[in-house]
Amino acid sequence: MSRLRRDPREERATHRLTDGGRPRWGLEAPPASGRLRRDPRREIEAARVPGLQRLRLDRTSRSIIPVIPSPVEPLPKAAPTIRIVEEPAFLVAVVPDAPGGRLTPLDRQLLGAARDLADVAGGATLVLAFGTVDGLGLAGADRVITMAGGGSEDPSARAIALATALSALHPRHVLFPESAKGGDLARRLVARTGEELFTGAENLTGKLVTRAAANRRIEQRMAPPGLMTLAPDAHSPHAGPAHEAREIPAPDVFPSGGHGAILSVEDLPVAADALSLAEADFVISAGSGIADFDLFRALARALGATPGASRMVCDAGLMPRAAQVGASGTVLEAACYFALGISGAPQHLQGVARCEHVVAVNTDLHAAMVERAGLAIIADAHPVMSALLVALRAEAQE
Repeated sequence: MSRLRRDPREERATHRLTDGGRPRWGLEAPPASGRLRRDPRREIEAARVPGLQRLRLDRTSRSIIPVIPSPVEPLPKAAPTIRIVEEPAFLVAVVPDAPGGRLTPLDRQLLGAARDLADVAGGATLVLAFGTVDGLGLAGADRVITMAGGGSEDPSARAIALATALSALHPRHVLFPESAKGGDLARRLVARTGEELFTGAENLTGKLVTRAAANRRIEQRMAPPGLMTLAPDAHSPHAGPAHEAREIPAPDVFPSGGHGAILSVEDLPVAADALSLAEADFVISAGSGIADFDLFRALARALGATPGASRMVCDAGLMPRAAQVGASGTVLEAACYFALGISGAPQHLQGVARCEHVVAVNTDLHAAMVERAGLAIIADAHPVMSALLVALRAEAQE
């Protein structure tokens, strides 16, 4: 062997400190074998980088090199990617409902289906909107035409405008939502143009469109025709990058002297508490955590919301049975649902599954309604209602 054999007894005798008492060992003197013994604690102290709260060791050399951490600058946010289709091979037109200038969940599903049809062979989506609509680029729209003026609130006038625009644009497909407004407009357009309409599509691809028939015992399928309506929850919304949503000029859809059968349309205001829950766009509900129902009704009037309630409140007779929200009451299609003191039973969550926005006020951080909500306030509902009333009154006086 090239290495000397160690003698532990001799090493202990060499390093033993003769100060009496408990045996102690000094590591400064070299062992008899000639091999230096390591002191891990001393090595760590020698390699420690000073000035840092967290332990950091410098293994590059025996000397201590101070390291001053440089401030970390936040990375610049990348600009959002916008997809641009300059010269589309064809167009897929979409006519959304867009009440109040916002896309409904069915409108977003409609644009997602149109996006899939357009991406098959280099096409582009075209939105024909009666008024300004927000968020079309994120929903997958490449081109936007705003069909304004000329009695556009009249459904027959809208059908005339669409027939004229589509004859000038020649899209490959035209998609409507299967809703009260969109379905009526699609059928009026078919009656005017005589084209074939495929209603209630439940599965839509570039080669095939299907729907259930005969009480869902059979399935009808065919190649996608020119005009189609899409059933709710039949397609997922667009989840890819945002698109350009380029505004292009609208064709002259109202020539001189042309108009529909209705010359004037006027929206009549309706009290929110007179609406049924199925028709309401904004619903505020009280749960078992609400004791002051006069305050609750005052807040509902100030917000212009339709009042609702949970099953426990209706069973107690504090609210009418028609106000019950849930699977055993009314399933909502509201844009906003405001839940006060509602924990969120499974049947109640089924009733608000199709609501676009949910706001919850509850003292329980782990309540199911808080988990479902897009905005949650963890507090007692009564001070929150009082604060909202004060804020609404102050805003009304400005």
